[in-house]
Amino acid sequence: MGETVADQVLARLREWGVSQVFGYPGDGINGLMAAWADADDDPSFIQSRHEEMSAFEAVGFAKFSGQVGVCTATSGPGGIHLLNGLYDAKLDHVPVVALVGQTERSAIGGAYQQEMDMHSLFKDVCSDFVQMCTVPEQIPNLIDRAFRIAMTERAPTAVIFPSDVFELPYSPPQHEFKHVHSSLGIEPDTADPDPDAVARAADVLNAGSKVAMLVGQGARGCTDELDQVAEILGAGCAQALLGRDVLPDTLPWVTGSIGLLGTTASYHLMRDCDTLLTIGSNFPYAQFLPEFDQARGVQIDRSGKLIGMRYPNEVNLVGDAKRTLRALLPLLRRNEDRSWRDSVEKNVARWQSTAQRQAMTDADPVNPMRIFHEFSERAPSDAIITADSGSAANWYARHITFRDDMRGSLSGTLATMGAAVPYAIGAKWAHPERPAIAFEGDGAMQMNGLAEMLTVARYWRQWTDPRLIVVVLHNNDLNQVTWEQRAMSASPKFPESQTLPDLDYAEFARGIGLDGVNVGSPDELGDAWDRALASDRPTLLDVRCDPNVPPIPPHATLEQAKSLSTALVKGDEDAWGIVKQGAKLKVQQYLPGTKDDNS
Repeated sequence: MGETVADQVLARLREWGVSQVFGYPGDGINGLMAAWADADDDPSFIQSRHEEMSAFEAVGFAKFSGQVGVCTATSGPGGIHLLNGLYDAKLDHVPVVALVGQTERSAIGGAYQQEMDMHSLFKDVCSDFVQMCTVPEQIPNLIDRAFRIAMTERAPTAVIFPSDVFELPYSPPQHEFKHVHSSLGIEPDTADPDPDAVARAADVLNAGSKVAMLVGQGARGCTDELDQVAEILGAGCAQALLGRDVLPDTLPWVTGSIGLLGTTASYHLMRDCDTLLTIGSNFPYAQFLPEFDQARGVQIDRSGKLIGMRYPNEVNLVGDAKRTLRALLPLLRRNEDRSWRDSVEKNVARWQSTAQRQAMTDADPVNPMRIFHEFSERAPSDAIITADSGSAANWYARHITFRDDMRGSLSGTLATMGAAVPYAIGAKWAHPERPAIAFEGDGAMQMNGLAEMLTVARYWRQWTDPRLIVVVLHNNDLNQVTWEQRAMSASPKFPESQTLPDLDYAEFARGIGLDGVNVGSPDELGDAWDRALASDRPTLLDVRCDPNVPPIPPHATLEQAKSLSTALVKGDEDAWGIVKQGAKLKVQQYLPGTKDDNS
């Protein structure tokens, strides 16, 4: 038998440099699976436990490699399961290509088993490009466009295949009417800003005496330029959640995360500045930015579709962040008054002391902040860190010190549960030589993390560095939502919705051939981290931590305080523990120095 459409699809993936595809089989893509067998598993088919995990793994791979992630699923329910991961890619601007099955062409429109209007299903999440292949001559154009658009728009795209099309003999497009040809590859564009707009932006920034910077993931790769801008202007710099790894936290003027999960240093930076320079960020919470009549604004973003949405900027510069900053630098004047920079650095030092003291404060049994603090003290310089949505995101934002070549990410905009473990798996295919660490709440672990540990067990021997560490914040509570109910809805904890069944997660890991470590006291935590970081296989740390440690925002509002008080008065089952832990943590903001593990 000659080359089929499925053979050509895999050949085109190889030509695009794809080394692995994250997927789950089904009869809607049986023809593709047959071609995979004939191709000696090239590119590698990475089998997840669920199609949603395949999509998350493709997102994790793309985030940490800078390449396009590819996932595949069968028709009907398989395609449906991809959607959450693809929405994560859409909202965080990540290039992912999905290859999706459909019922045979002869059955379409016949209310057939697993038949769905797949085009309508994917037209929102893959709004930049979703097409169905119905004849062989559409390949390779559909594959090429899916890749080019995913890369250009930094968005998910999809190609849908009726199952019988995979098995058709491949016939390339001909040199004739209504045949569409294609070529391989794309050279990246370099978006230069308008020179006049750059000059106006420089005038705004030079006029400021208290300049604050805010960076997001769009500023990645601009460390030198950001450092120079901050030095010239005497500025401090806060980080949006997706930009946590853009600048090292070891720089004394980097204030850390902003927003509800932010630091007190970032809160003061935004409260007191007179000029705001935003680079590569679409941070949505305007209440954590300067008051609208307080600061003059300049924003740099590659996308004209998203710029200027969050703050009344005077200049919105559309262009590549690095090239725009380089164009801006010669026009900036050094601010000789360093009093603002000095105050920023003092606030950073004060926050770092507070964070350390809070992390080392006793809890029952383990303070969750300390889990992250102890890791940060020993984190490998090339670590890749993922965090799940929920309370794990709070402590990831505040208690990990990014330095050197460390990378980190989470589901920043969709904020979906269940992404941390598959992100880490995707990261290991992007960089098999680097350690990956996933911080996961026990709710997300029960949702899908446990199943995906089987994927880790299946593939870890293929990684150059076998270390993939999953840390479970084991508190038997859907903790973030519990705190949101208290602080935002004045509602006490509702155990029927919030309390989780207990499980020995470390025992589960040991049962599938991985290392599993139970941690039941703070004294065991450092040794557990040392063991995991020295292990010759993936490790799960099952840490029993205190659900009553409050995720105190950098500045709690009167309304939040009233809501929490009302919730406790109404009879929250953890009221006394909350009051005790809240008081212990709050006082750490007013104490000098750091705290040892015996105090």
